[in-house]
Amino acid sequence: MANSVKQLSEQRKSALTAGIFLIIMALAAGFSYGFVHGSLVVPDDANTTLKNIMESNLLFYAGIFGWLLILITDIVVAWAFYIFLKPINKNISLLAAWFRLIYAAILGIAIMNLIFVVLLINRANDGTSFNTEELQAWVMLFLEAFHITWAVGLIIFGVHLLIVGYLAFKSDTIPKFISILLLIAAVSYMIIHLCYTFLPQYDGLTSLLESVLRVPMTLGELGFGLWLLFKGGKVQTKAQAPV
Repeated sequence: MANSVKQLSEQRKSALTAGIFLIIMALAAGFSYGFVHGSLVVPDDANTTLKNIMESNLLFYAGIFGWLLILITDIVVAWAFYIFLKPINKNISLLAAWFRLIYAAILGIAIMNLIFVVLLINRANDGTSFNTEELQAWVMLFLEAFHITWAVGLIIFGVHLLIVGYLAFKSDTIPKFISILLLIAAVSYMIIHLCYTFLPQYDGLTSLLESVLRVPMTLGELGFGLWLLFKGGKVQTKAQAPV
């Protein structure tokens, strides 16, 4: 009985941790990608993009801080998901955690490209190197590298969600509609970012597809996070004994 209570407490703590950090991640992503990136970066317009970043460099720095926060929360969520899903299947839960950690590592590489943009602009402000055209070209190159690297990472993230969705579906306590949303989100992430990475000539079509799938992509993990926050770990059944 004591071990059962201890495990239940551990399950609840991991669910709360995952839920809280997923919400923090969603807010940070909305700020860094939705607001900062959306406000400063203009696709195919190097002149406007460079001007925006140089005039709002503090905002750009804040965006990078947001990305670093996302990176940290991803690592914490990988651990929390593992603890919470371990009673369903320990080995598969560990596999899901590793895929998320791999995604986090790729995200870290992507963030480095944004830091390179800062370094380039600082050098330009010192007047030590690069004319305007060269600076614009380098900035756009690193921003494109950020997008491509992140897209590759999101393919891995889709695999992670697919495994999490499978484990959720096998659970007797996680609602089936949440597991279905996770599986739909996983497939959506993989299809969209495979297209962005390997079929850039169809970016317009891919963007349209992304706009259609954005709702299930958002609701998948965020819905799971909200369920974890309010319900996760409060009920445990015999069917969730470790495998």
